[in-house]
Amino acid sequence: MSEWRPSPVHLLQLFVIFFFLSLSRSITAHRHPKYPCKPPHYDSYSFCNTSLPIPTRAQSLVSSLTLEEKIAQLSNGAGHVPSLGIPAYEWWSESLHGIAVNGPGVAFNGSIASATSFPQVLVTAAAFNRTLWFEIAKAIAVEARAMYNEGQAGLTFWAPNINIFRDPRWGRGQETPGEDPMVAAAYAVEYVKGFQGQSWGEEYREKRALEGTQTGGALMLSACCKHFTAYDLEKWGNFSRYTFNAEVTEQDMEDTYQPPFRSCIEEGRASCLMCSYNQVNGIPACARRDLLDQVRNEWGFEGYITSDCDAVAIIYEDQKHANSAEDAIGEVLKAGMDINCGTYLLRHTASAVEKGKVLEEDIDRALVNLFSVQMRLGLFDGNPLKKQFGKLGPADVCTEEHRQLALEAARQGIVLLKNDNKFLPLDKSTMGSMAVIGPAANDTSKLGGGYTGVPCKPVSLYEGQLAYVKKTLFAEGCLNVSCESETGFSKAIHVARKADYVMVVAGLDLTQETEDLDRVSLLLPGKQMELISAIADSSKGPLILVLMGGGPLDISFAIDDPRIASVLWVGYPGEVGGQALADIVHGVFNPGGRLPVTWYPESYTRIPMNDMHMRANTSRDYPGRTYRFYTGDIIYGFGHGLSYSSFSYHFLSVPNRVSLLGSVVQKDFGRRADGRRGLHDFVLVDEIPSCEALKFYVTFSVANNGDMDGSHVAMLFSRVPWEFKGAPMKQLIGFTRVHTESHKAAAASILVDTCKHLSLVNDQGTRILPLGAHVLMLAELEHSVYIHV
Repeated sequence: MSEWRPSPVHLLQLFVIFFFLSLSRSITAHRHPKYPCKPPHYDSYSFCNTSLPIPTRAQSLVSSLTLEEKIAQLSNGAGHVPSLGIPAYEWWSESLHGIAVNGPGVAFNGSIASATSFPQVLVTAAAFNRTLWFEIAKAIAVEARAMYNEGQAGLTFWAPNINIFRDPRWGRGQETPGEDPMVAAAYAVEYVKGFQGQSWGEEYREKRALEGTQTGGALMLSACCKHFTAYDLEKWGNFSRYTFNAEVTEQDMEDTYQPPFRSCIEEGRASCLMCSYNQVNGIPACARRDLLDQVRNEWGFEGYITSDCDAVAIIYEDQKHANSAEDAIGEVLKAGMDINCGTYLLRHTASAVEKGKVLEEDIDRALVNLFSVQMRLGLFDGNPLKKQFGKLGPADVCTEEHRQLALEAARQGIVLLKNDNKFLPLDKSTMGSMAVIGPAANDTSKLGGGYTGVPCKPVSLYEGQLAYVKKTLFAEGCLNVSCESETGFSKAIHVARKADYVMVVAGLDLTQETEDLDRVSLLLPGKQMELISAIADSSKGPLILVLMGGGPLDISFAIDDPRIASVLWVGYPGEVGGQALADIVHGVFNPGGRLPVTWYPESYTRIPMNDMHMRANTSRDYPGRTYRFYTGDIIYGFGHGLSYSSFSYHFLSVPNRVSLLGSVVQKDFGRRADGRRGLHDFVLVDEIPSCEALKFYVTFSVANNGDMDGSHVAMLFSRVPWEFKGAPMKQLIGFTRVHTESHKAAAASILVDTCKHLSLVNDQGTRILPLGAHVLMLAELEHSVYIHV
């Protein structure tokens, strides 16, 4: 048999095969994220033994580190430990409404070049749909884990932002679920559950729990409740978030600022908490041991606490609260903070130990918390690509399913503020041409708002209309959103005159409101109002005004102007915002969003933004804040939102009385408002042995009286007996989004937790349950529930 010799063609084929095999191995190797406990040299340590409880594993790891190696773990950019085979780890990734470019943990420079950009949180909150919130967080988690598998993200993400949107000028209000603590708390719970993977791998987690190998349960990813606490000011006047001292009453703390964080931890089981820059009543938030102890000891927090970025440095360098860098580090570590975003602890902790400001056991405590979370994430369980979520990759990012979810979120969140004479939806039979005018109307970079990544396939507001009306004209009107001159007016007027219908896109962008930038006015920026008026004078008929941005706007000029037939708030609607708006304008989708914040008049700006009080005070001409306490005039109220249909309600089942007799121990359980025993005005919630027995459902029907199917947000409010000073004028106690068919009714129910929803907080910061007639309000319906002992 003669020897076979490859021909040149065969050699070329072999070269191609070997090249692609080599490339495949290279790609596979690149895809493997670096991880600890890598065989064959680093998997025999006890902290790699998955049969051991996580606390045991974490403590074993910490005991194996030198002091220098321990200190290297106290930064968001945690150092590698070569001797143990532990690679460096970046804790800081962002995922507010999609994977964001903020923070060094995320990179869009690999096999995944973009990620689904969902609507900004305030828009999603306007949908008042818990299921939607959960599904969005779950989708973001899938894309985040896929990016981790590709080496382009971490496993720990610093979202959600659940601070209360207290003042309409706040530049970051757009990132939050709004002004109501109950809504913010509900959003926090759904986001954390969806993101951390509560719906994934139940059998896996149950198995690990039964084995006693988990603390807090296994995690798909780690979510972080931020910014703790009373943080809602960026840069206003002489006040800066870095040095601001939030002076908060015990009543407001318990009633408004803390509930979202408590729910995020107690119900959502968040694995991270971020302490904020500001001081709280004179003490930096990251050094408030009393508050951080409450989080762990009372709320059951199992996770790690990170500072906001450089929040430790400012305690000494800007706030002058500490006498030295070492003192600042000692304060935060002893208070319970675990990790510093920034390099301050890397640079000064060794000195703090030498000077006795920090004990090594303080560092050990922090590291046990940090490594425990990493172990719950499976980071010390071997190759993550061979684990439960290891198959997620580029094909799971920017999927059609996620795009449809982003579209649905924008549709549900867009709010129809005004619609004179049923101007919308537009009549197809009269639709020949349309003009879309506004500097942001054809700019997809304006769709996301703060903390946005690289969107997959963004659709501008102009492009959305073009899909319905082929003859859609565009003009910027202003050079930019600031609109500081009338340059561009003439072209916009010319375009408006040629069209059958005109849409003007106005409002805000990140040059007006963002992190480190608060507004000083609630009016439209620059000459936007003049542009709108000029277009209204020139167009053939009434125009459609579309408002972008997260902050409330004083558009009182447009409310009674017949030349402006319809007004829609789209906020920052995400990458599919253009299609969502078009679907509403042209009648494919019936709008049902509701404002999650009060819209105030411009006169509200006379109120000092640094005043943290929620309740009105007539003695100092202070009107209060949010719909619960504000006593002044409004532009649009919390919960305002129109539909193409009208709706009516009917109570089906609701109790008339709730008795506490079966839940109390002492006969003289109640208290009088004046502190004396006798006729009972209220009971202390903490003294009620069983609040579970006091829950009840309010069942009702929602009738769609219009010609178009649509979903409708039902909002249940309550009002406590009038004699309780400082009580909210009303407060939201439940909501649900109900799908309704035209000229039909649908049944729905809302669970009321008497102890939680019908209680209030007194001026000592104690939660009490007033006795007497509580009024439940569902739109125009009212029903009294009498609570008695």
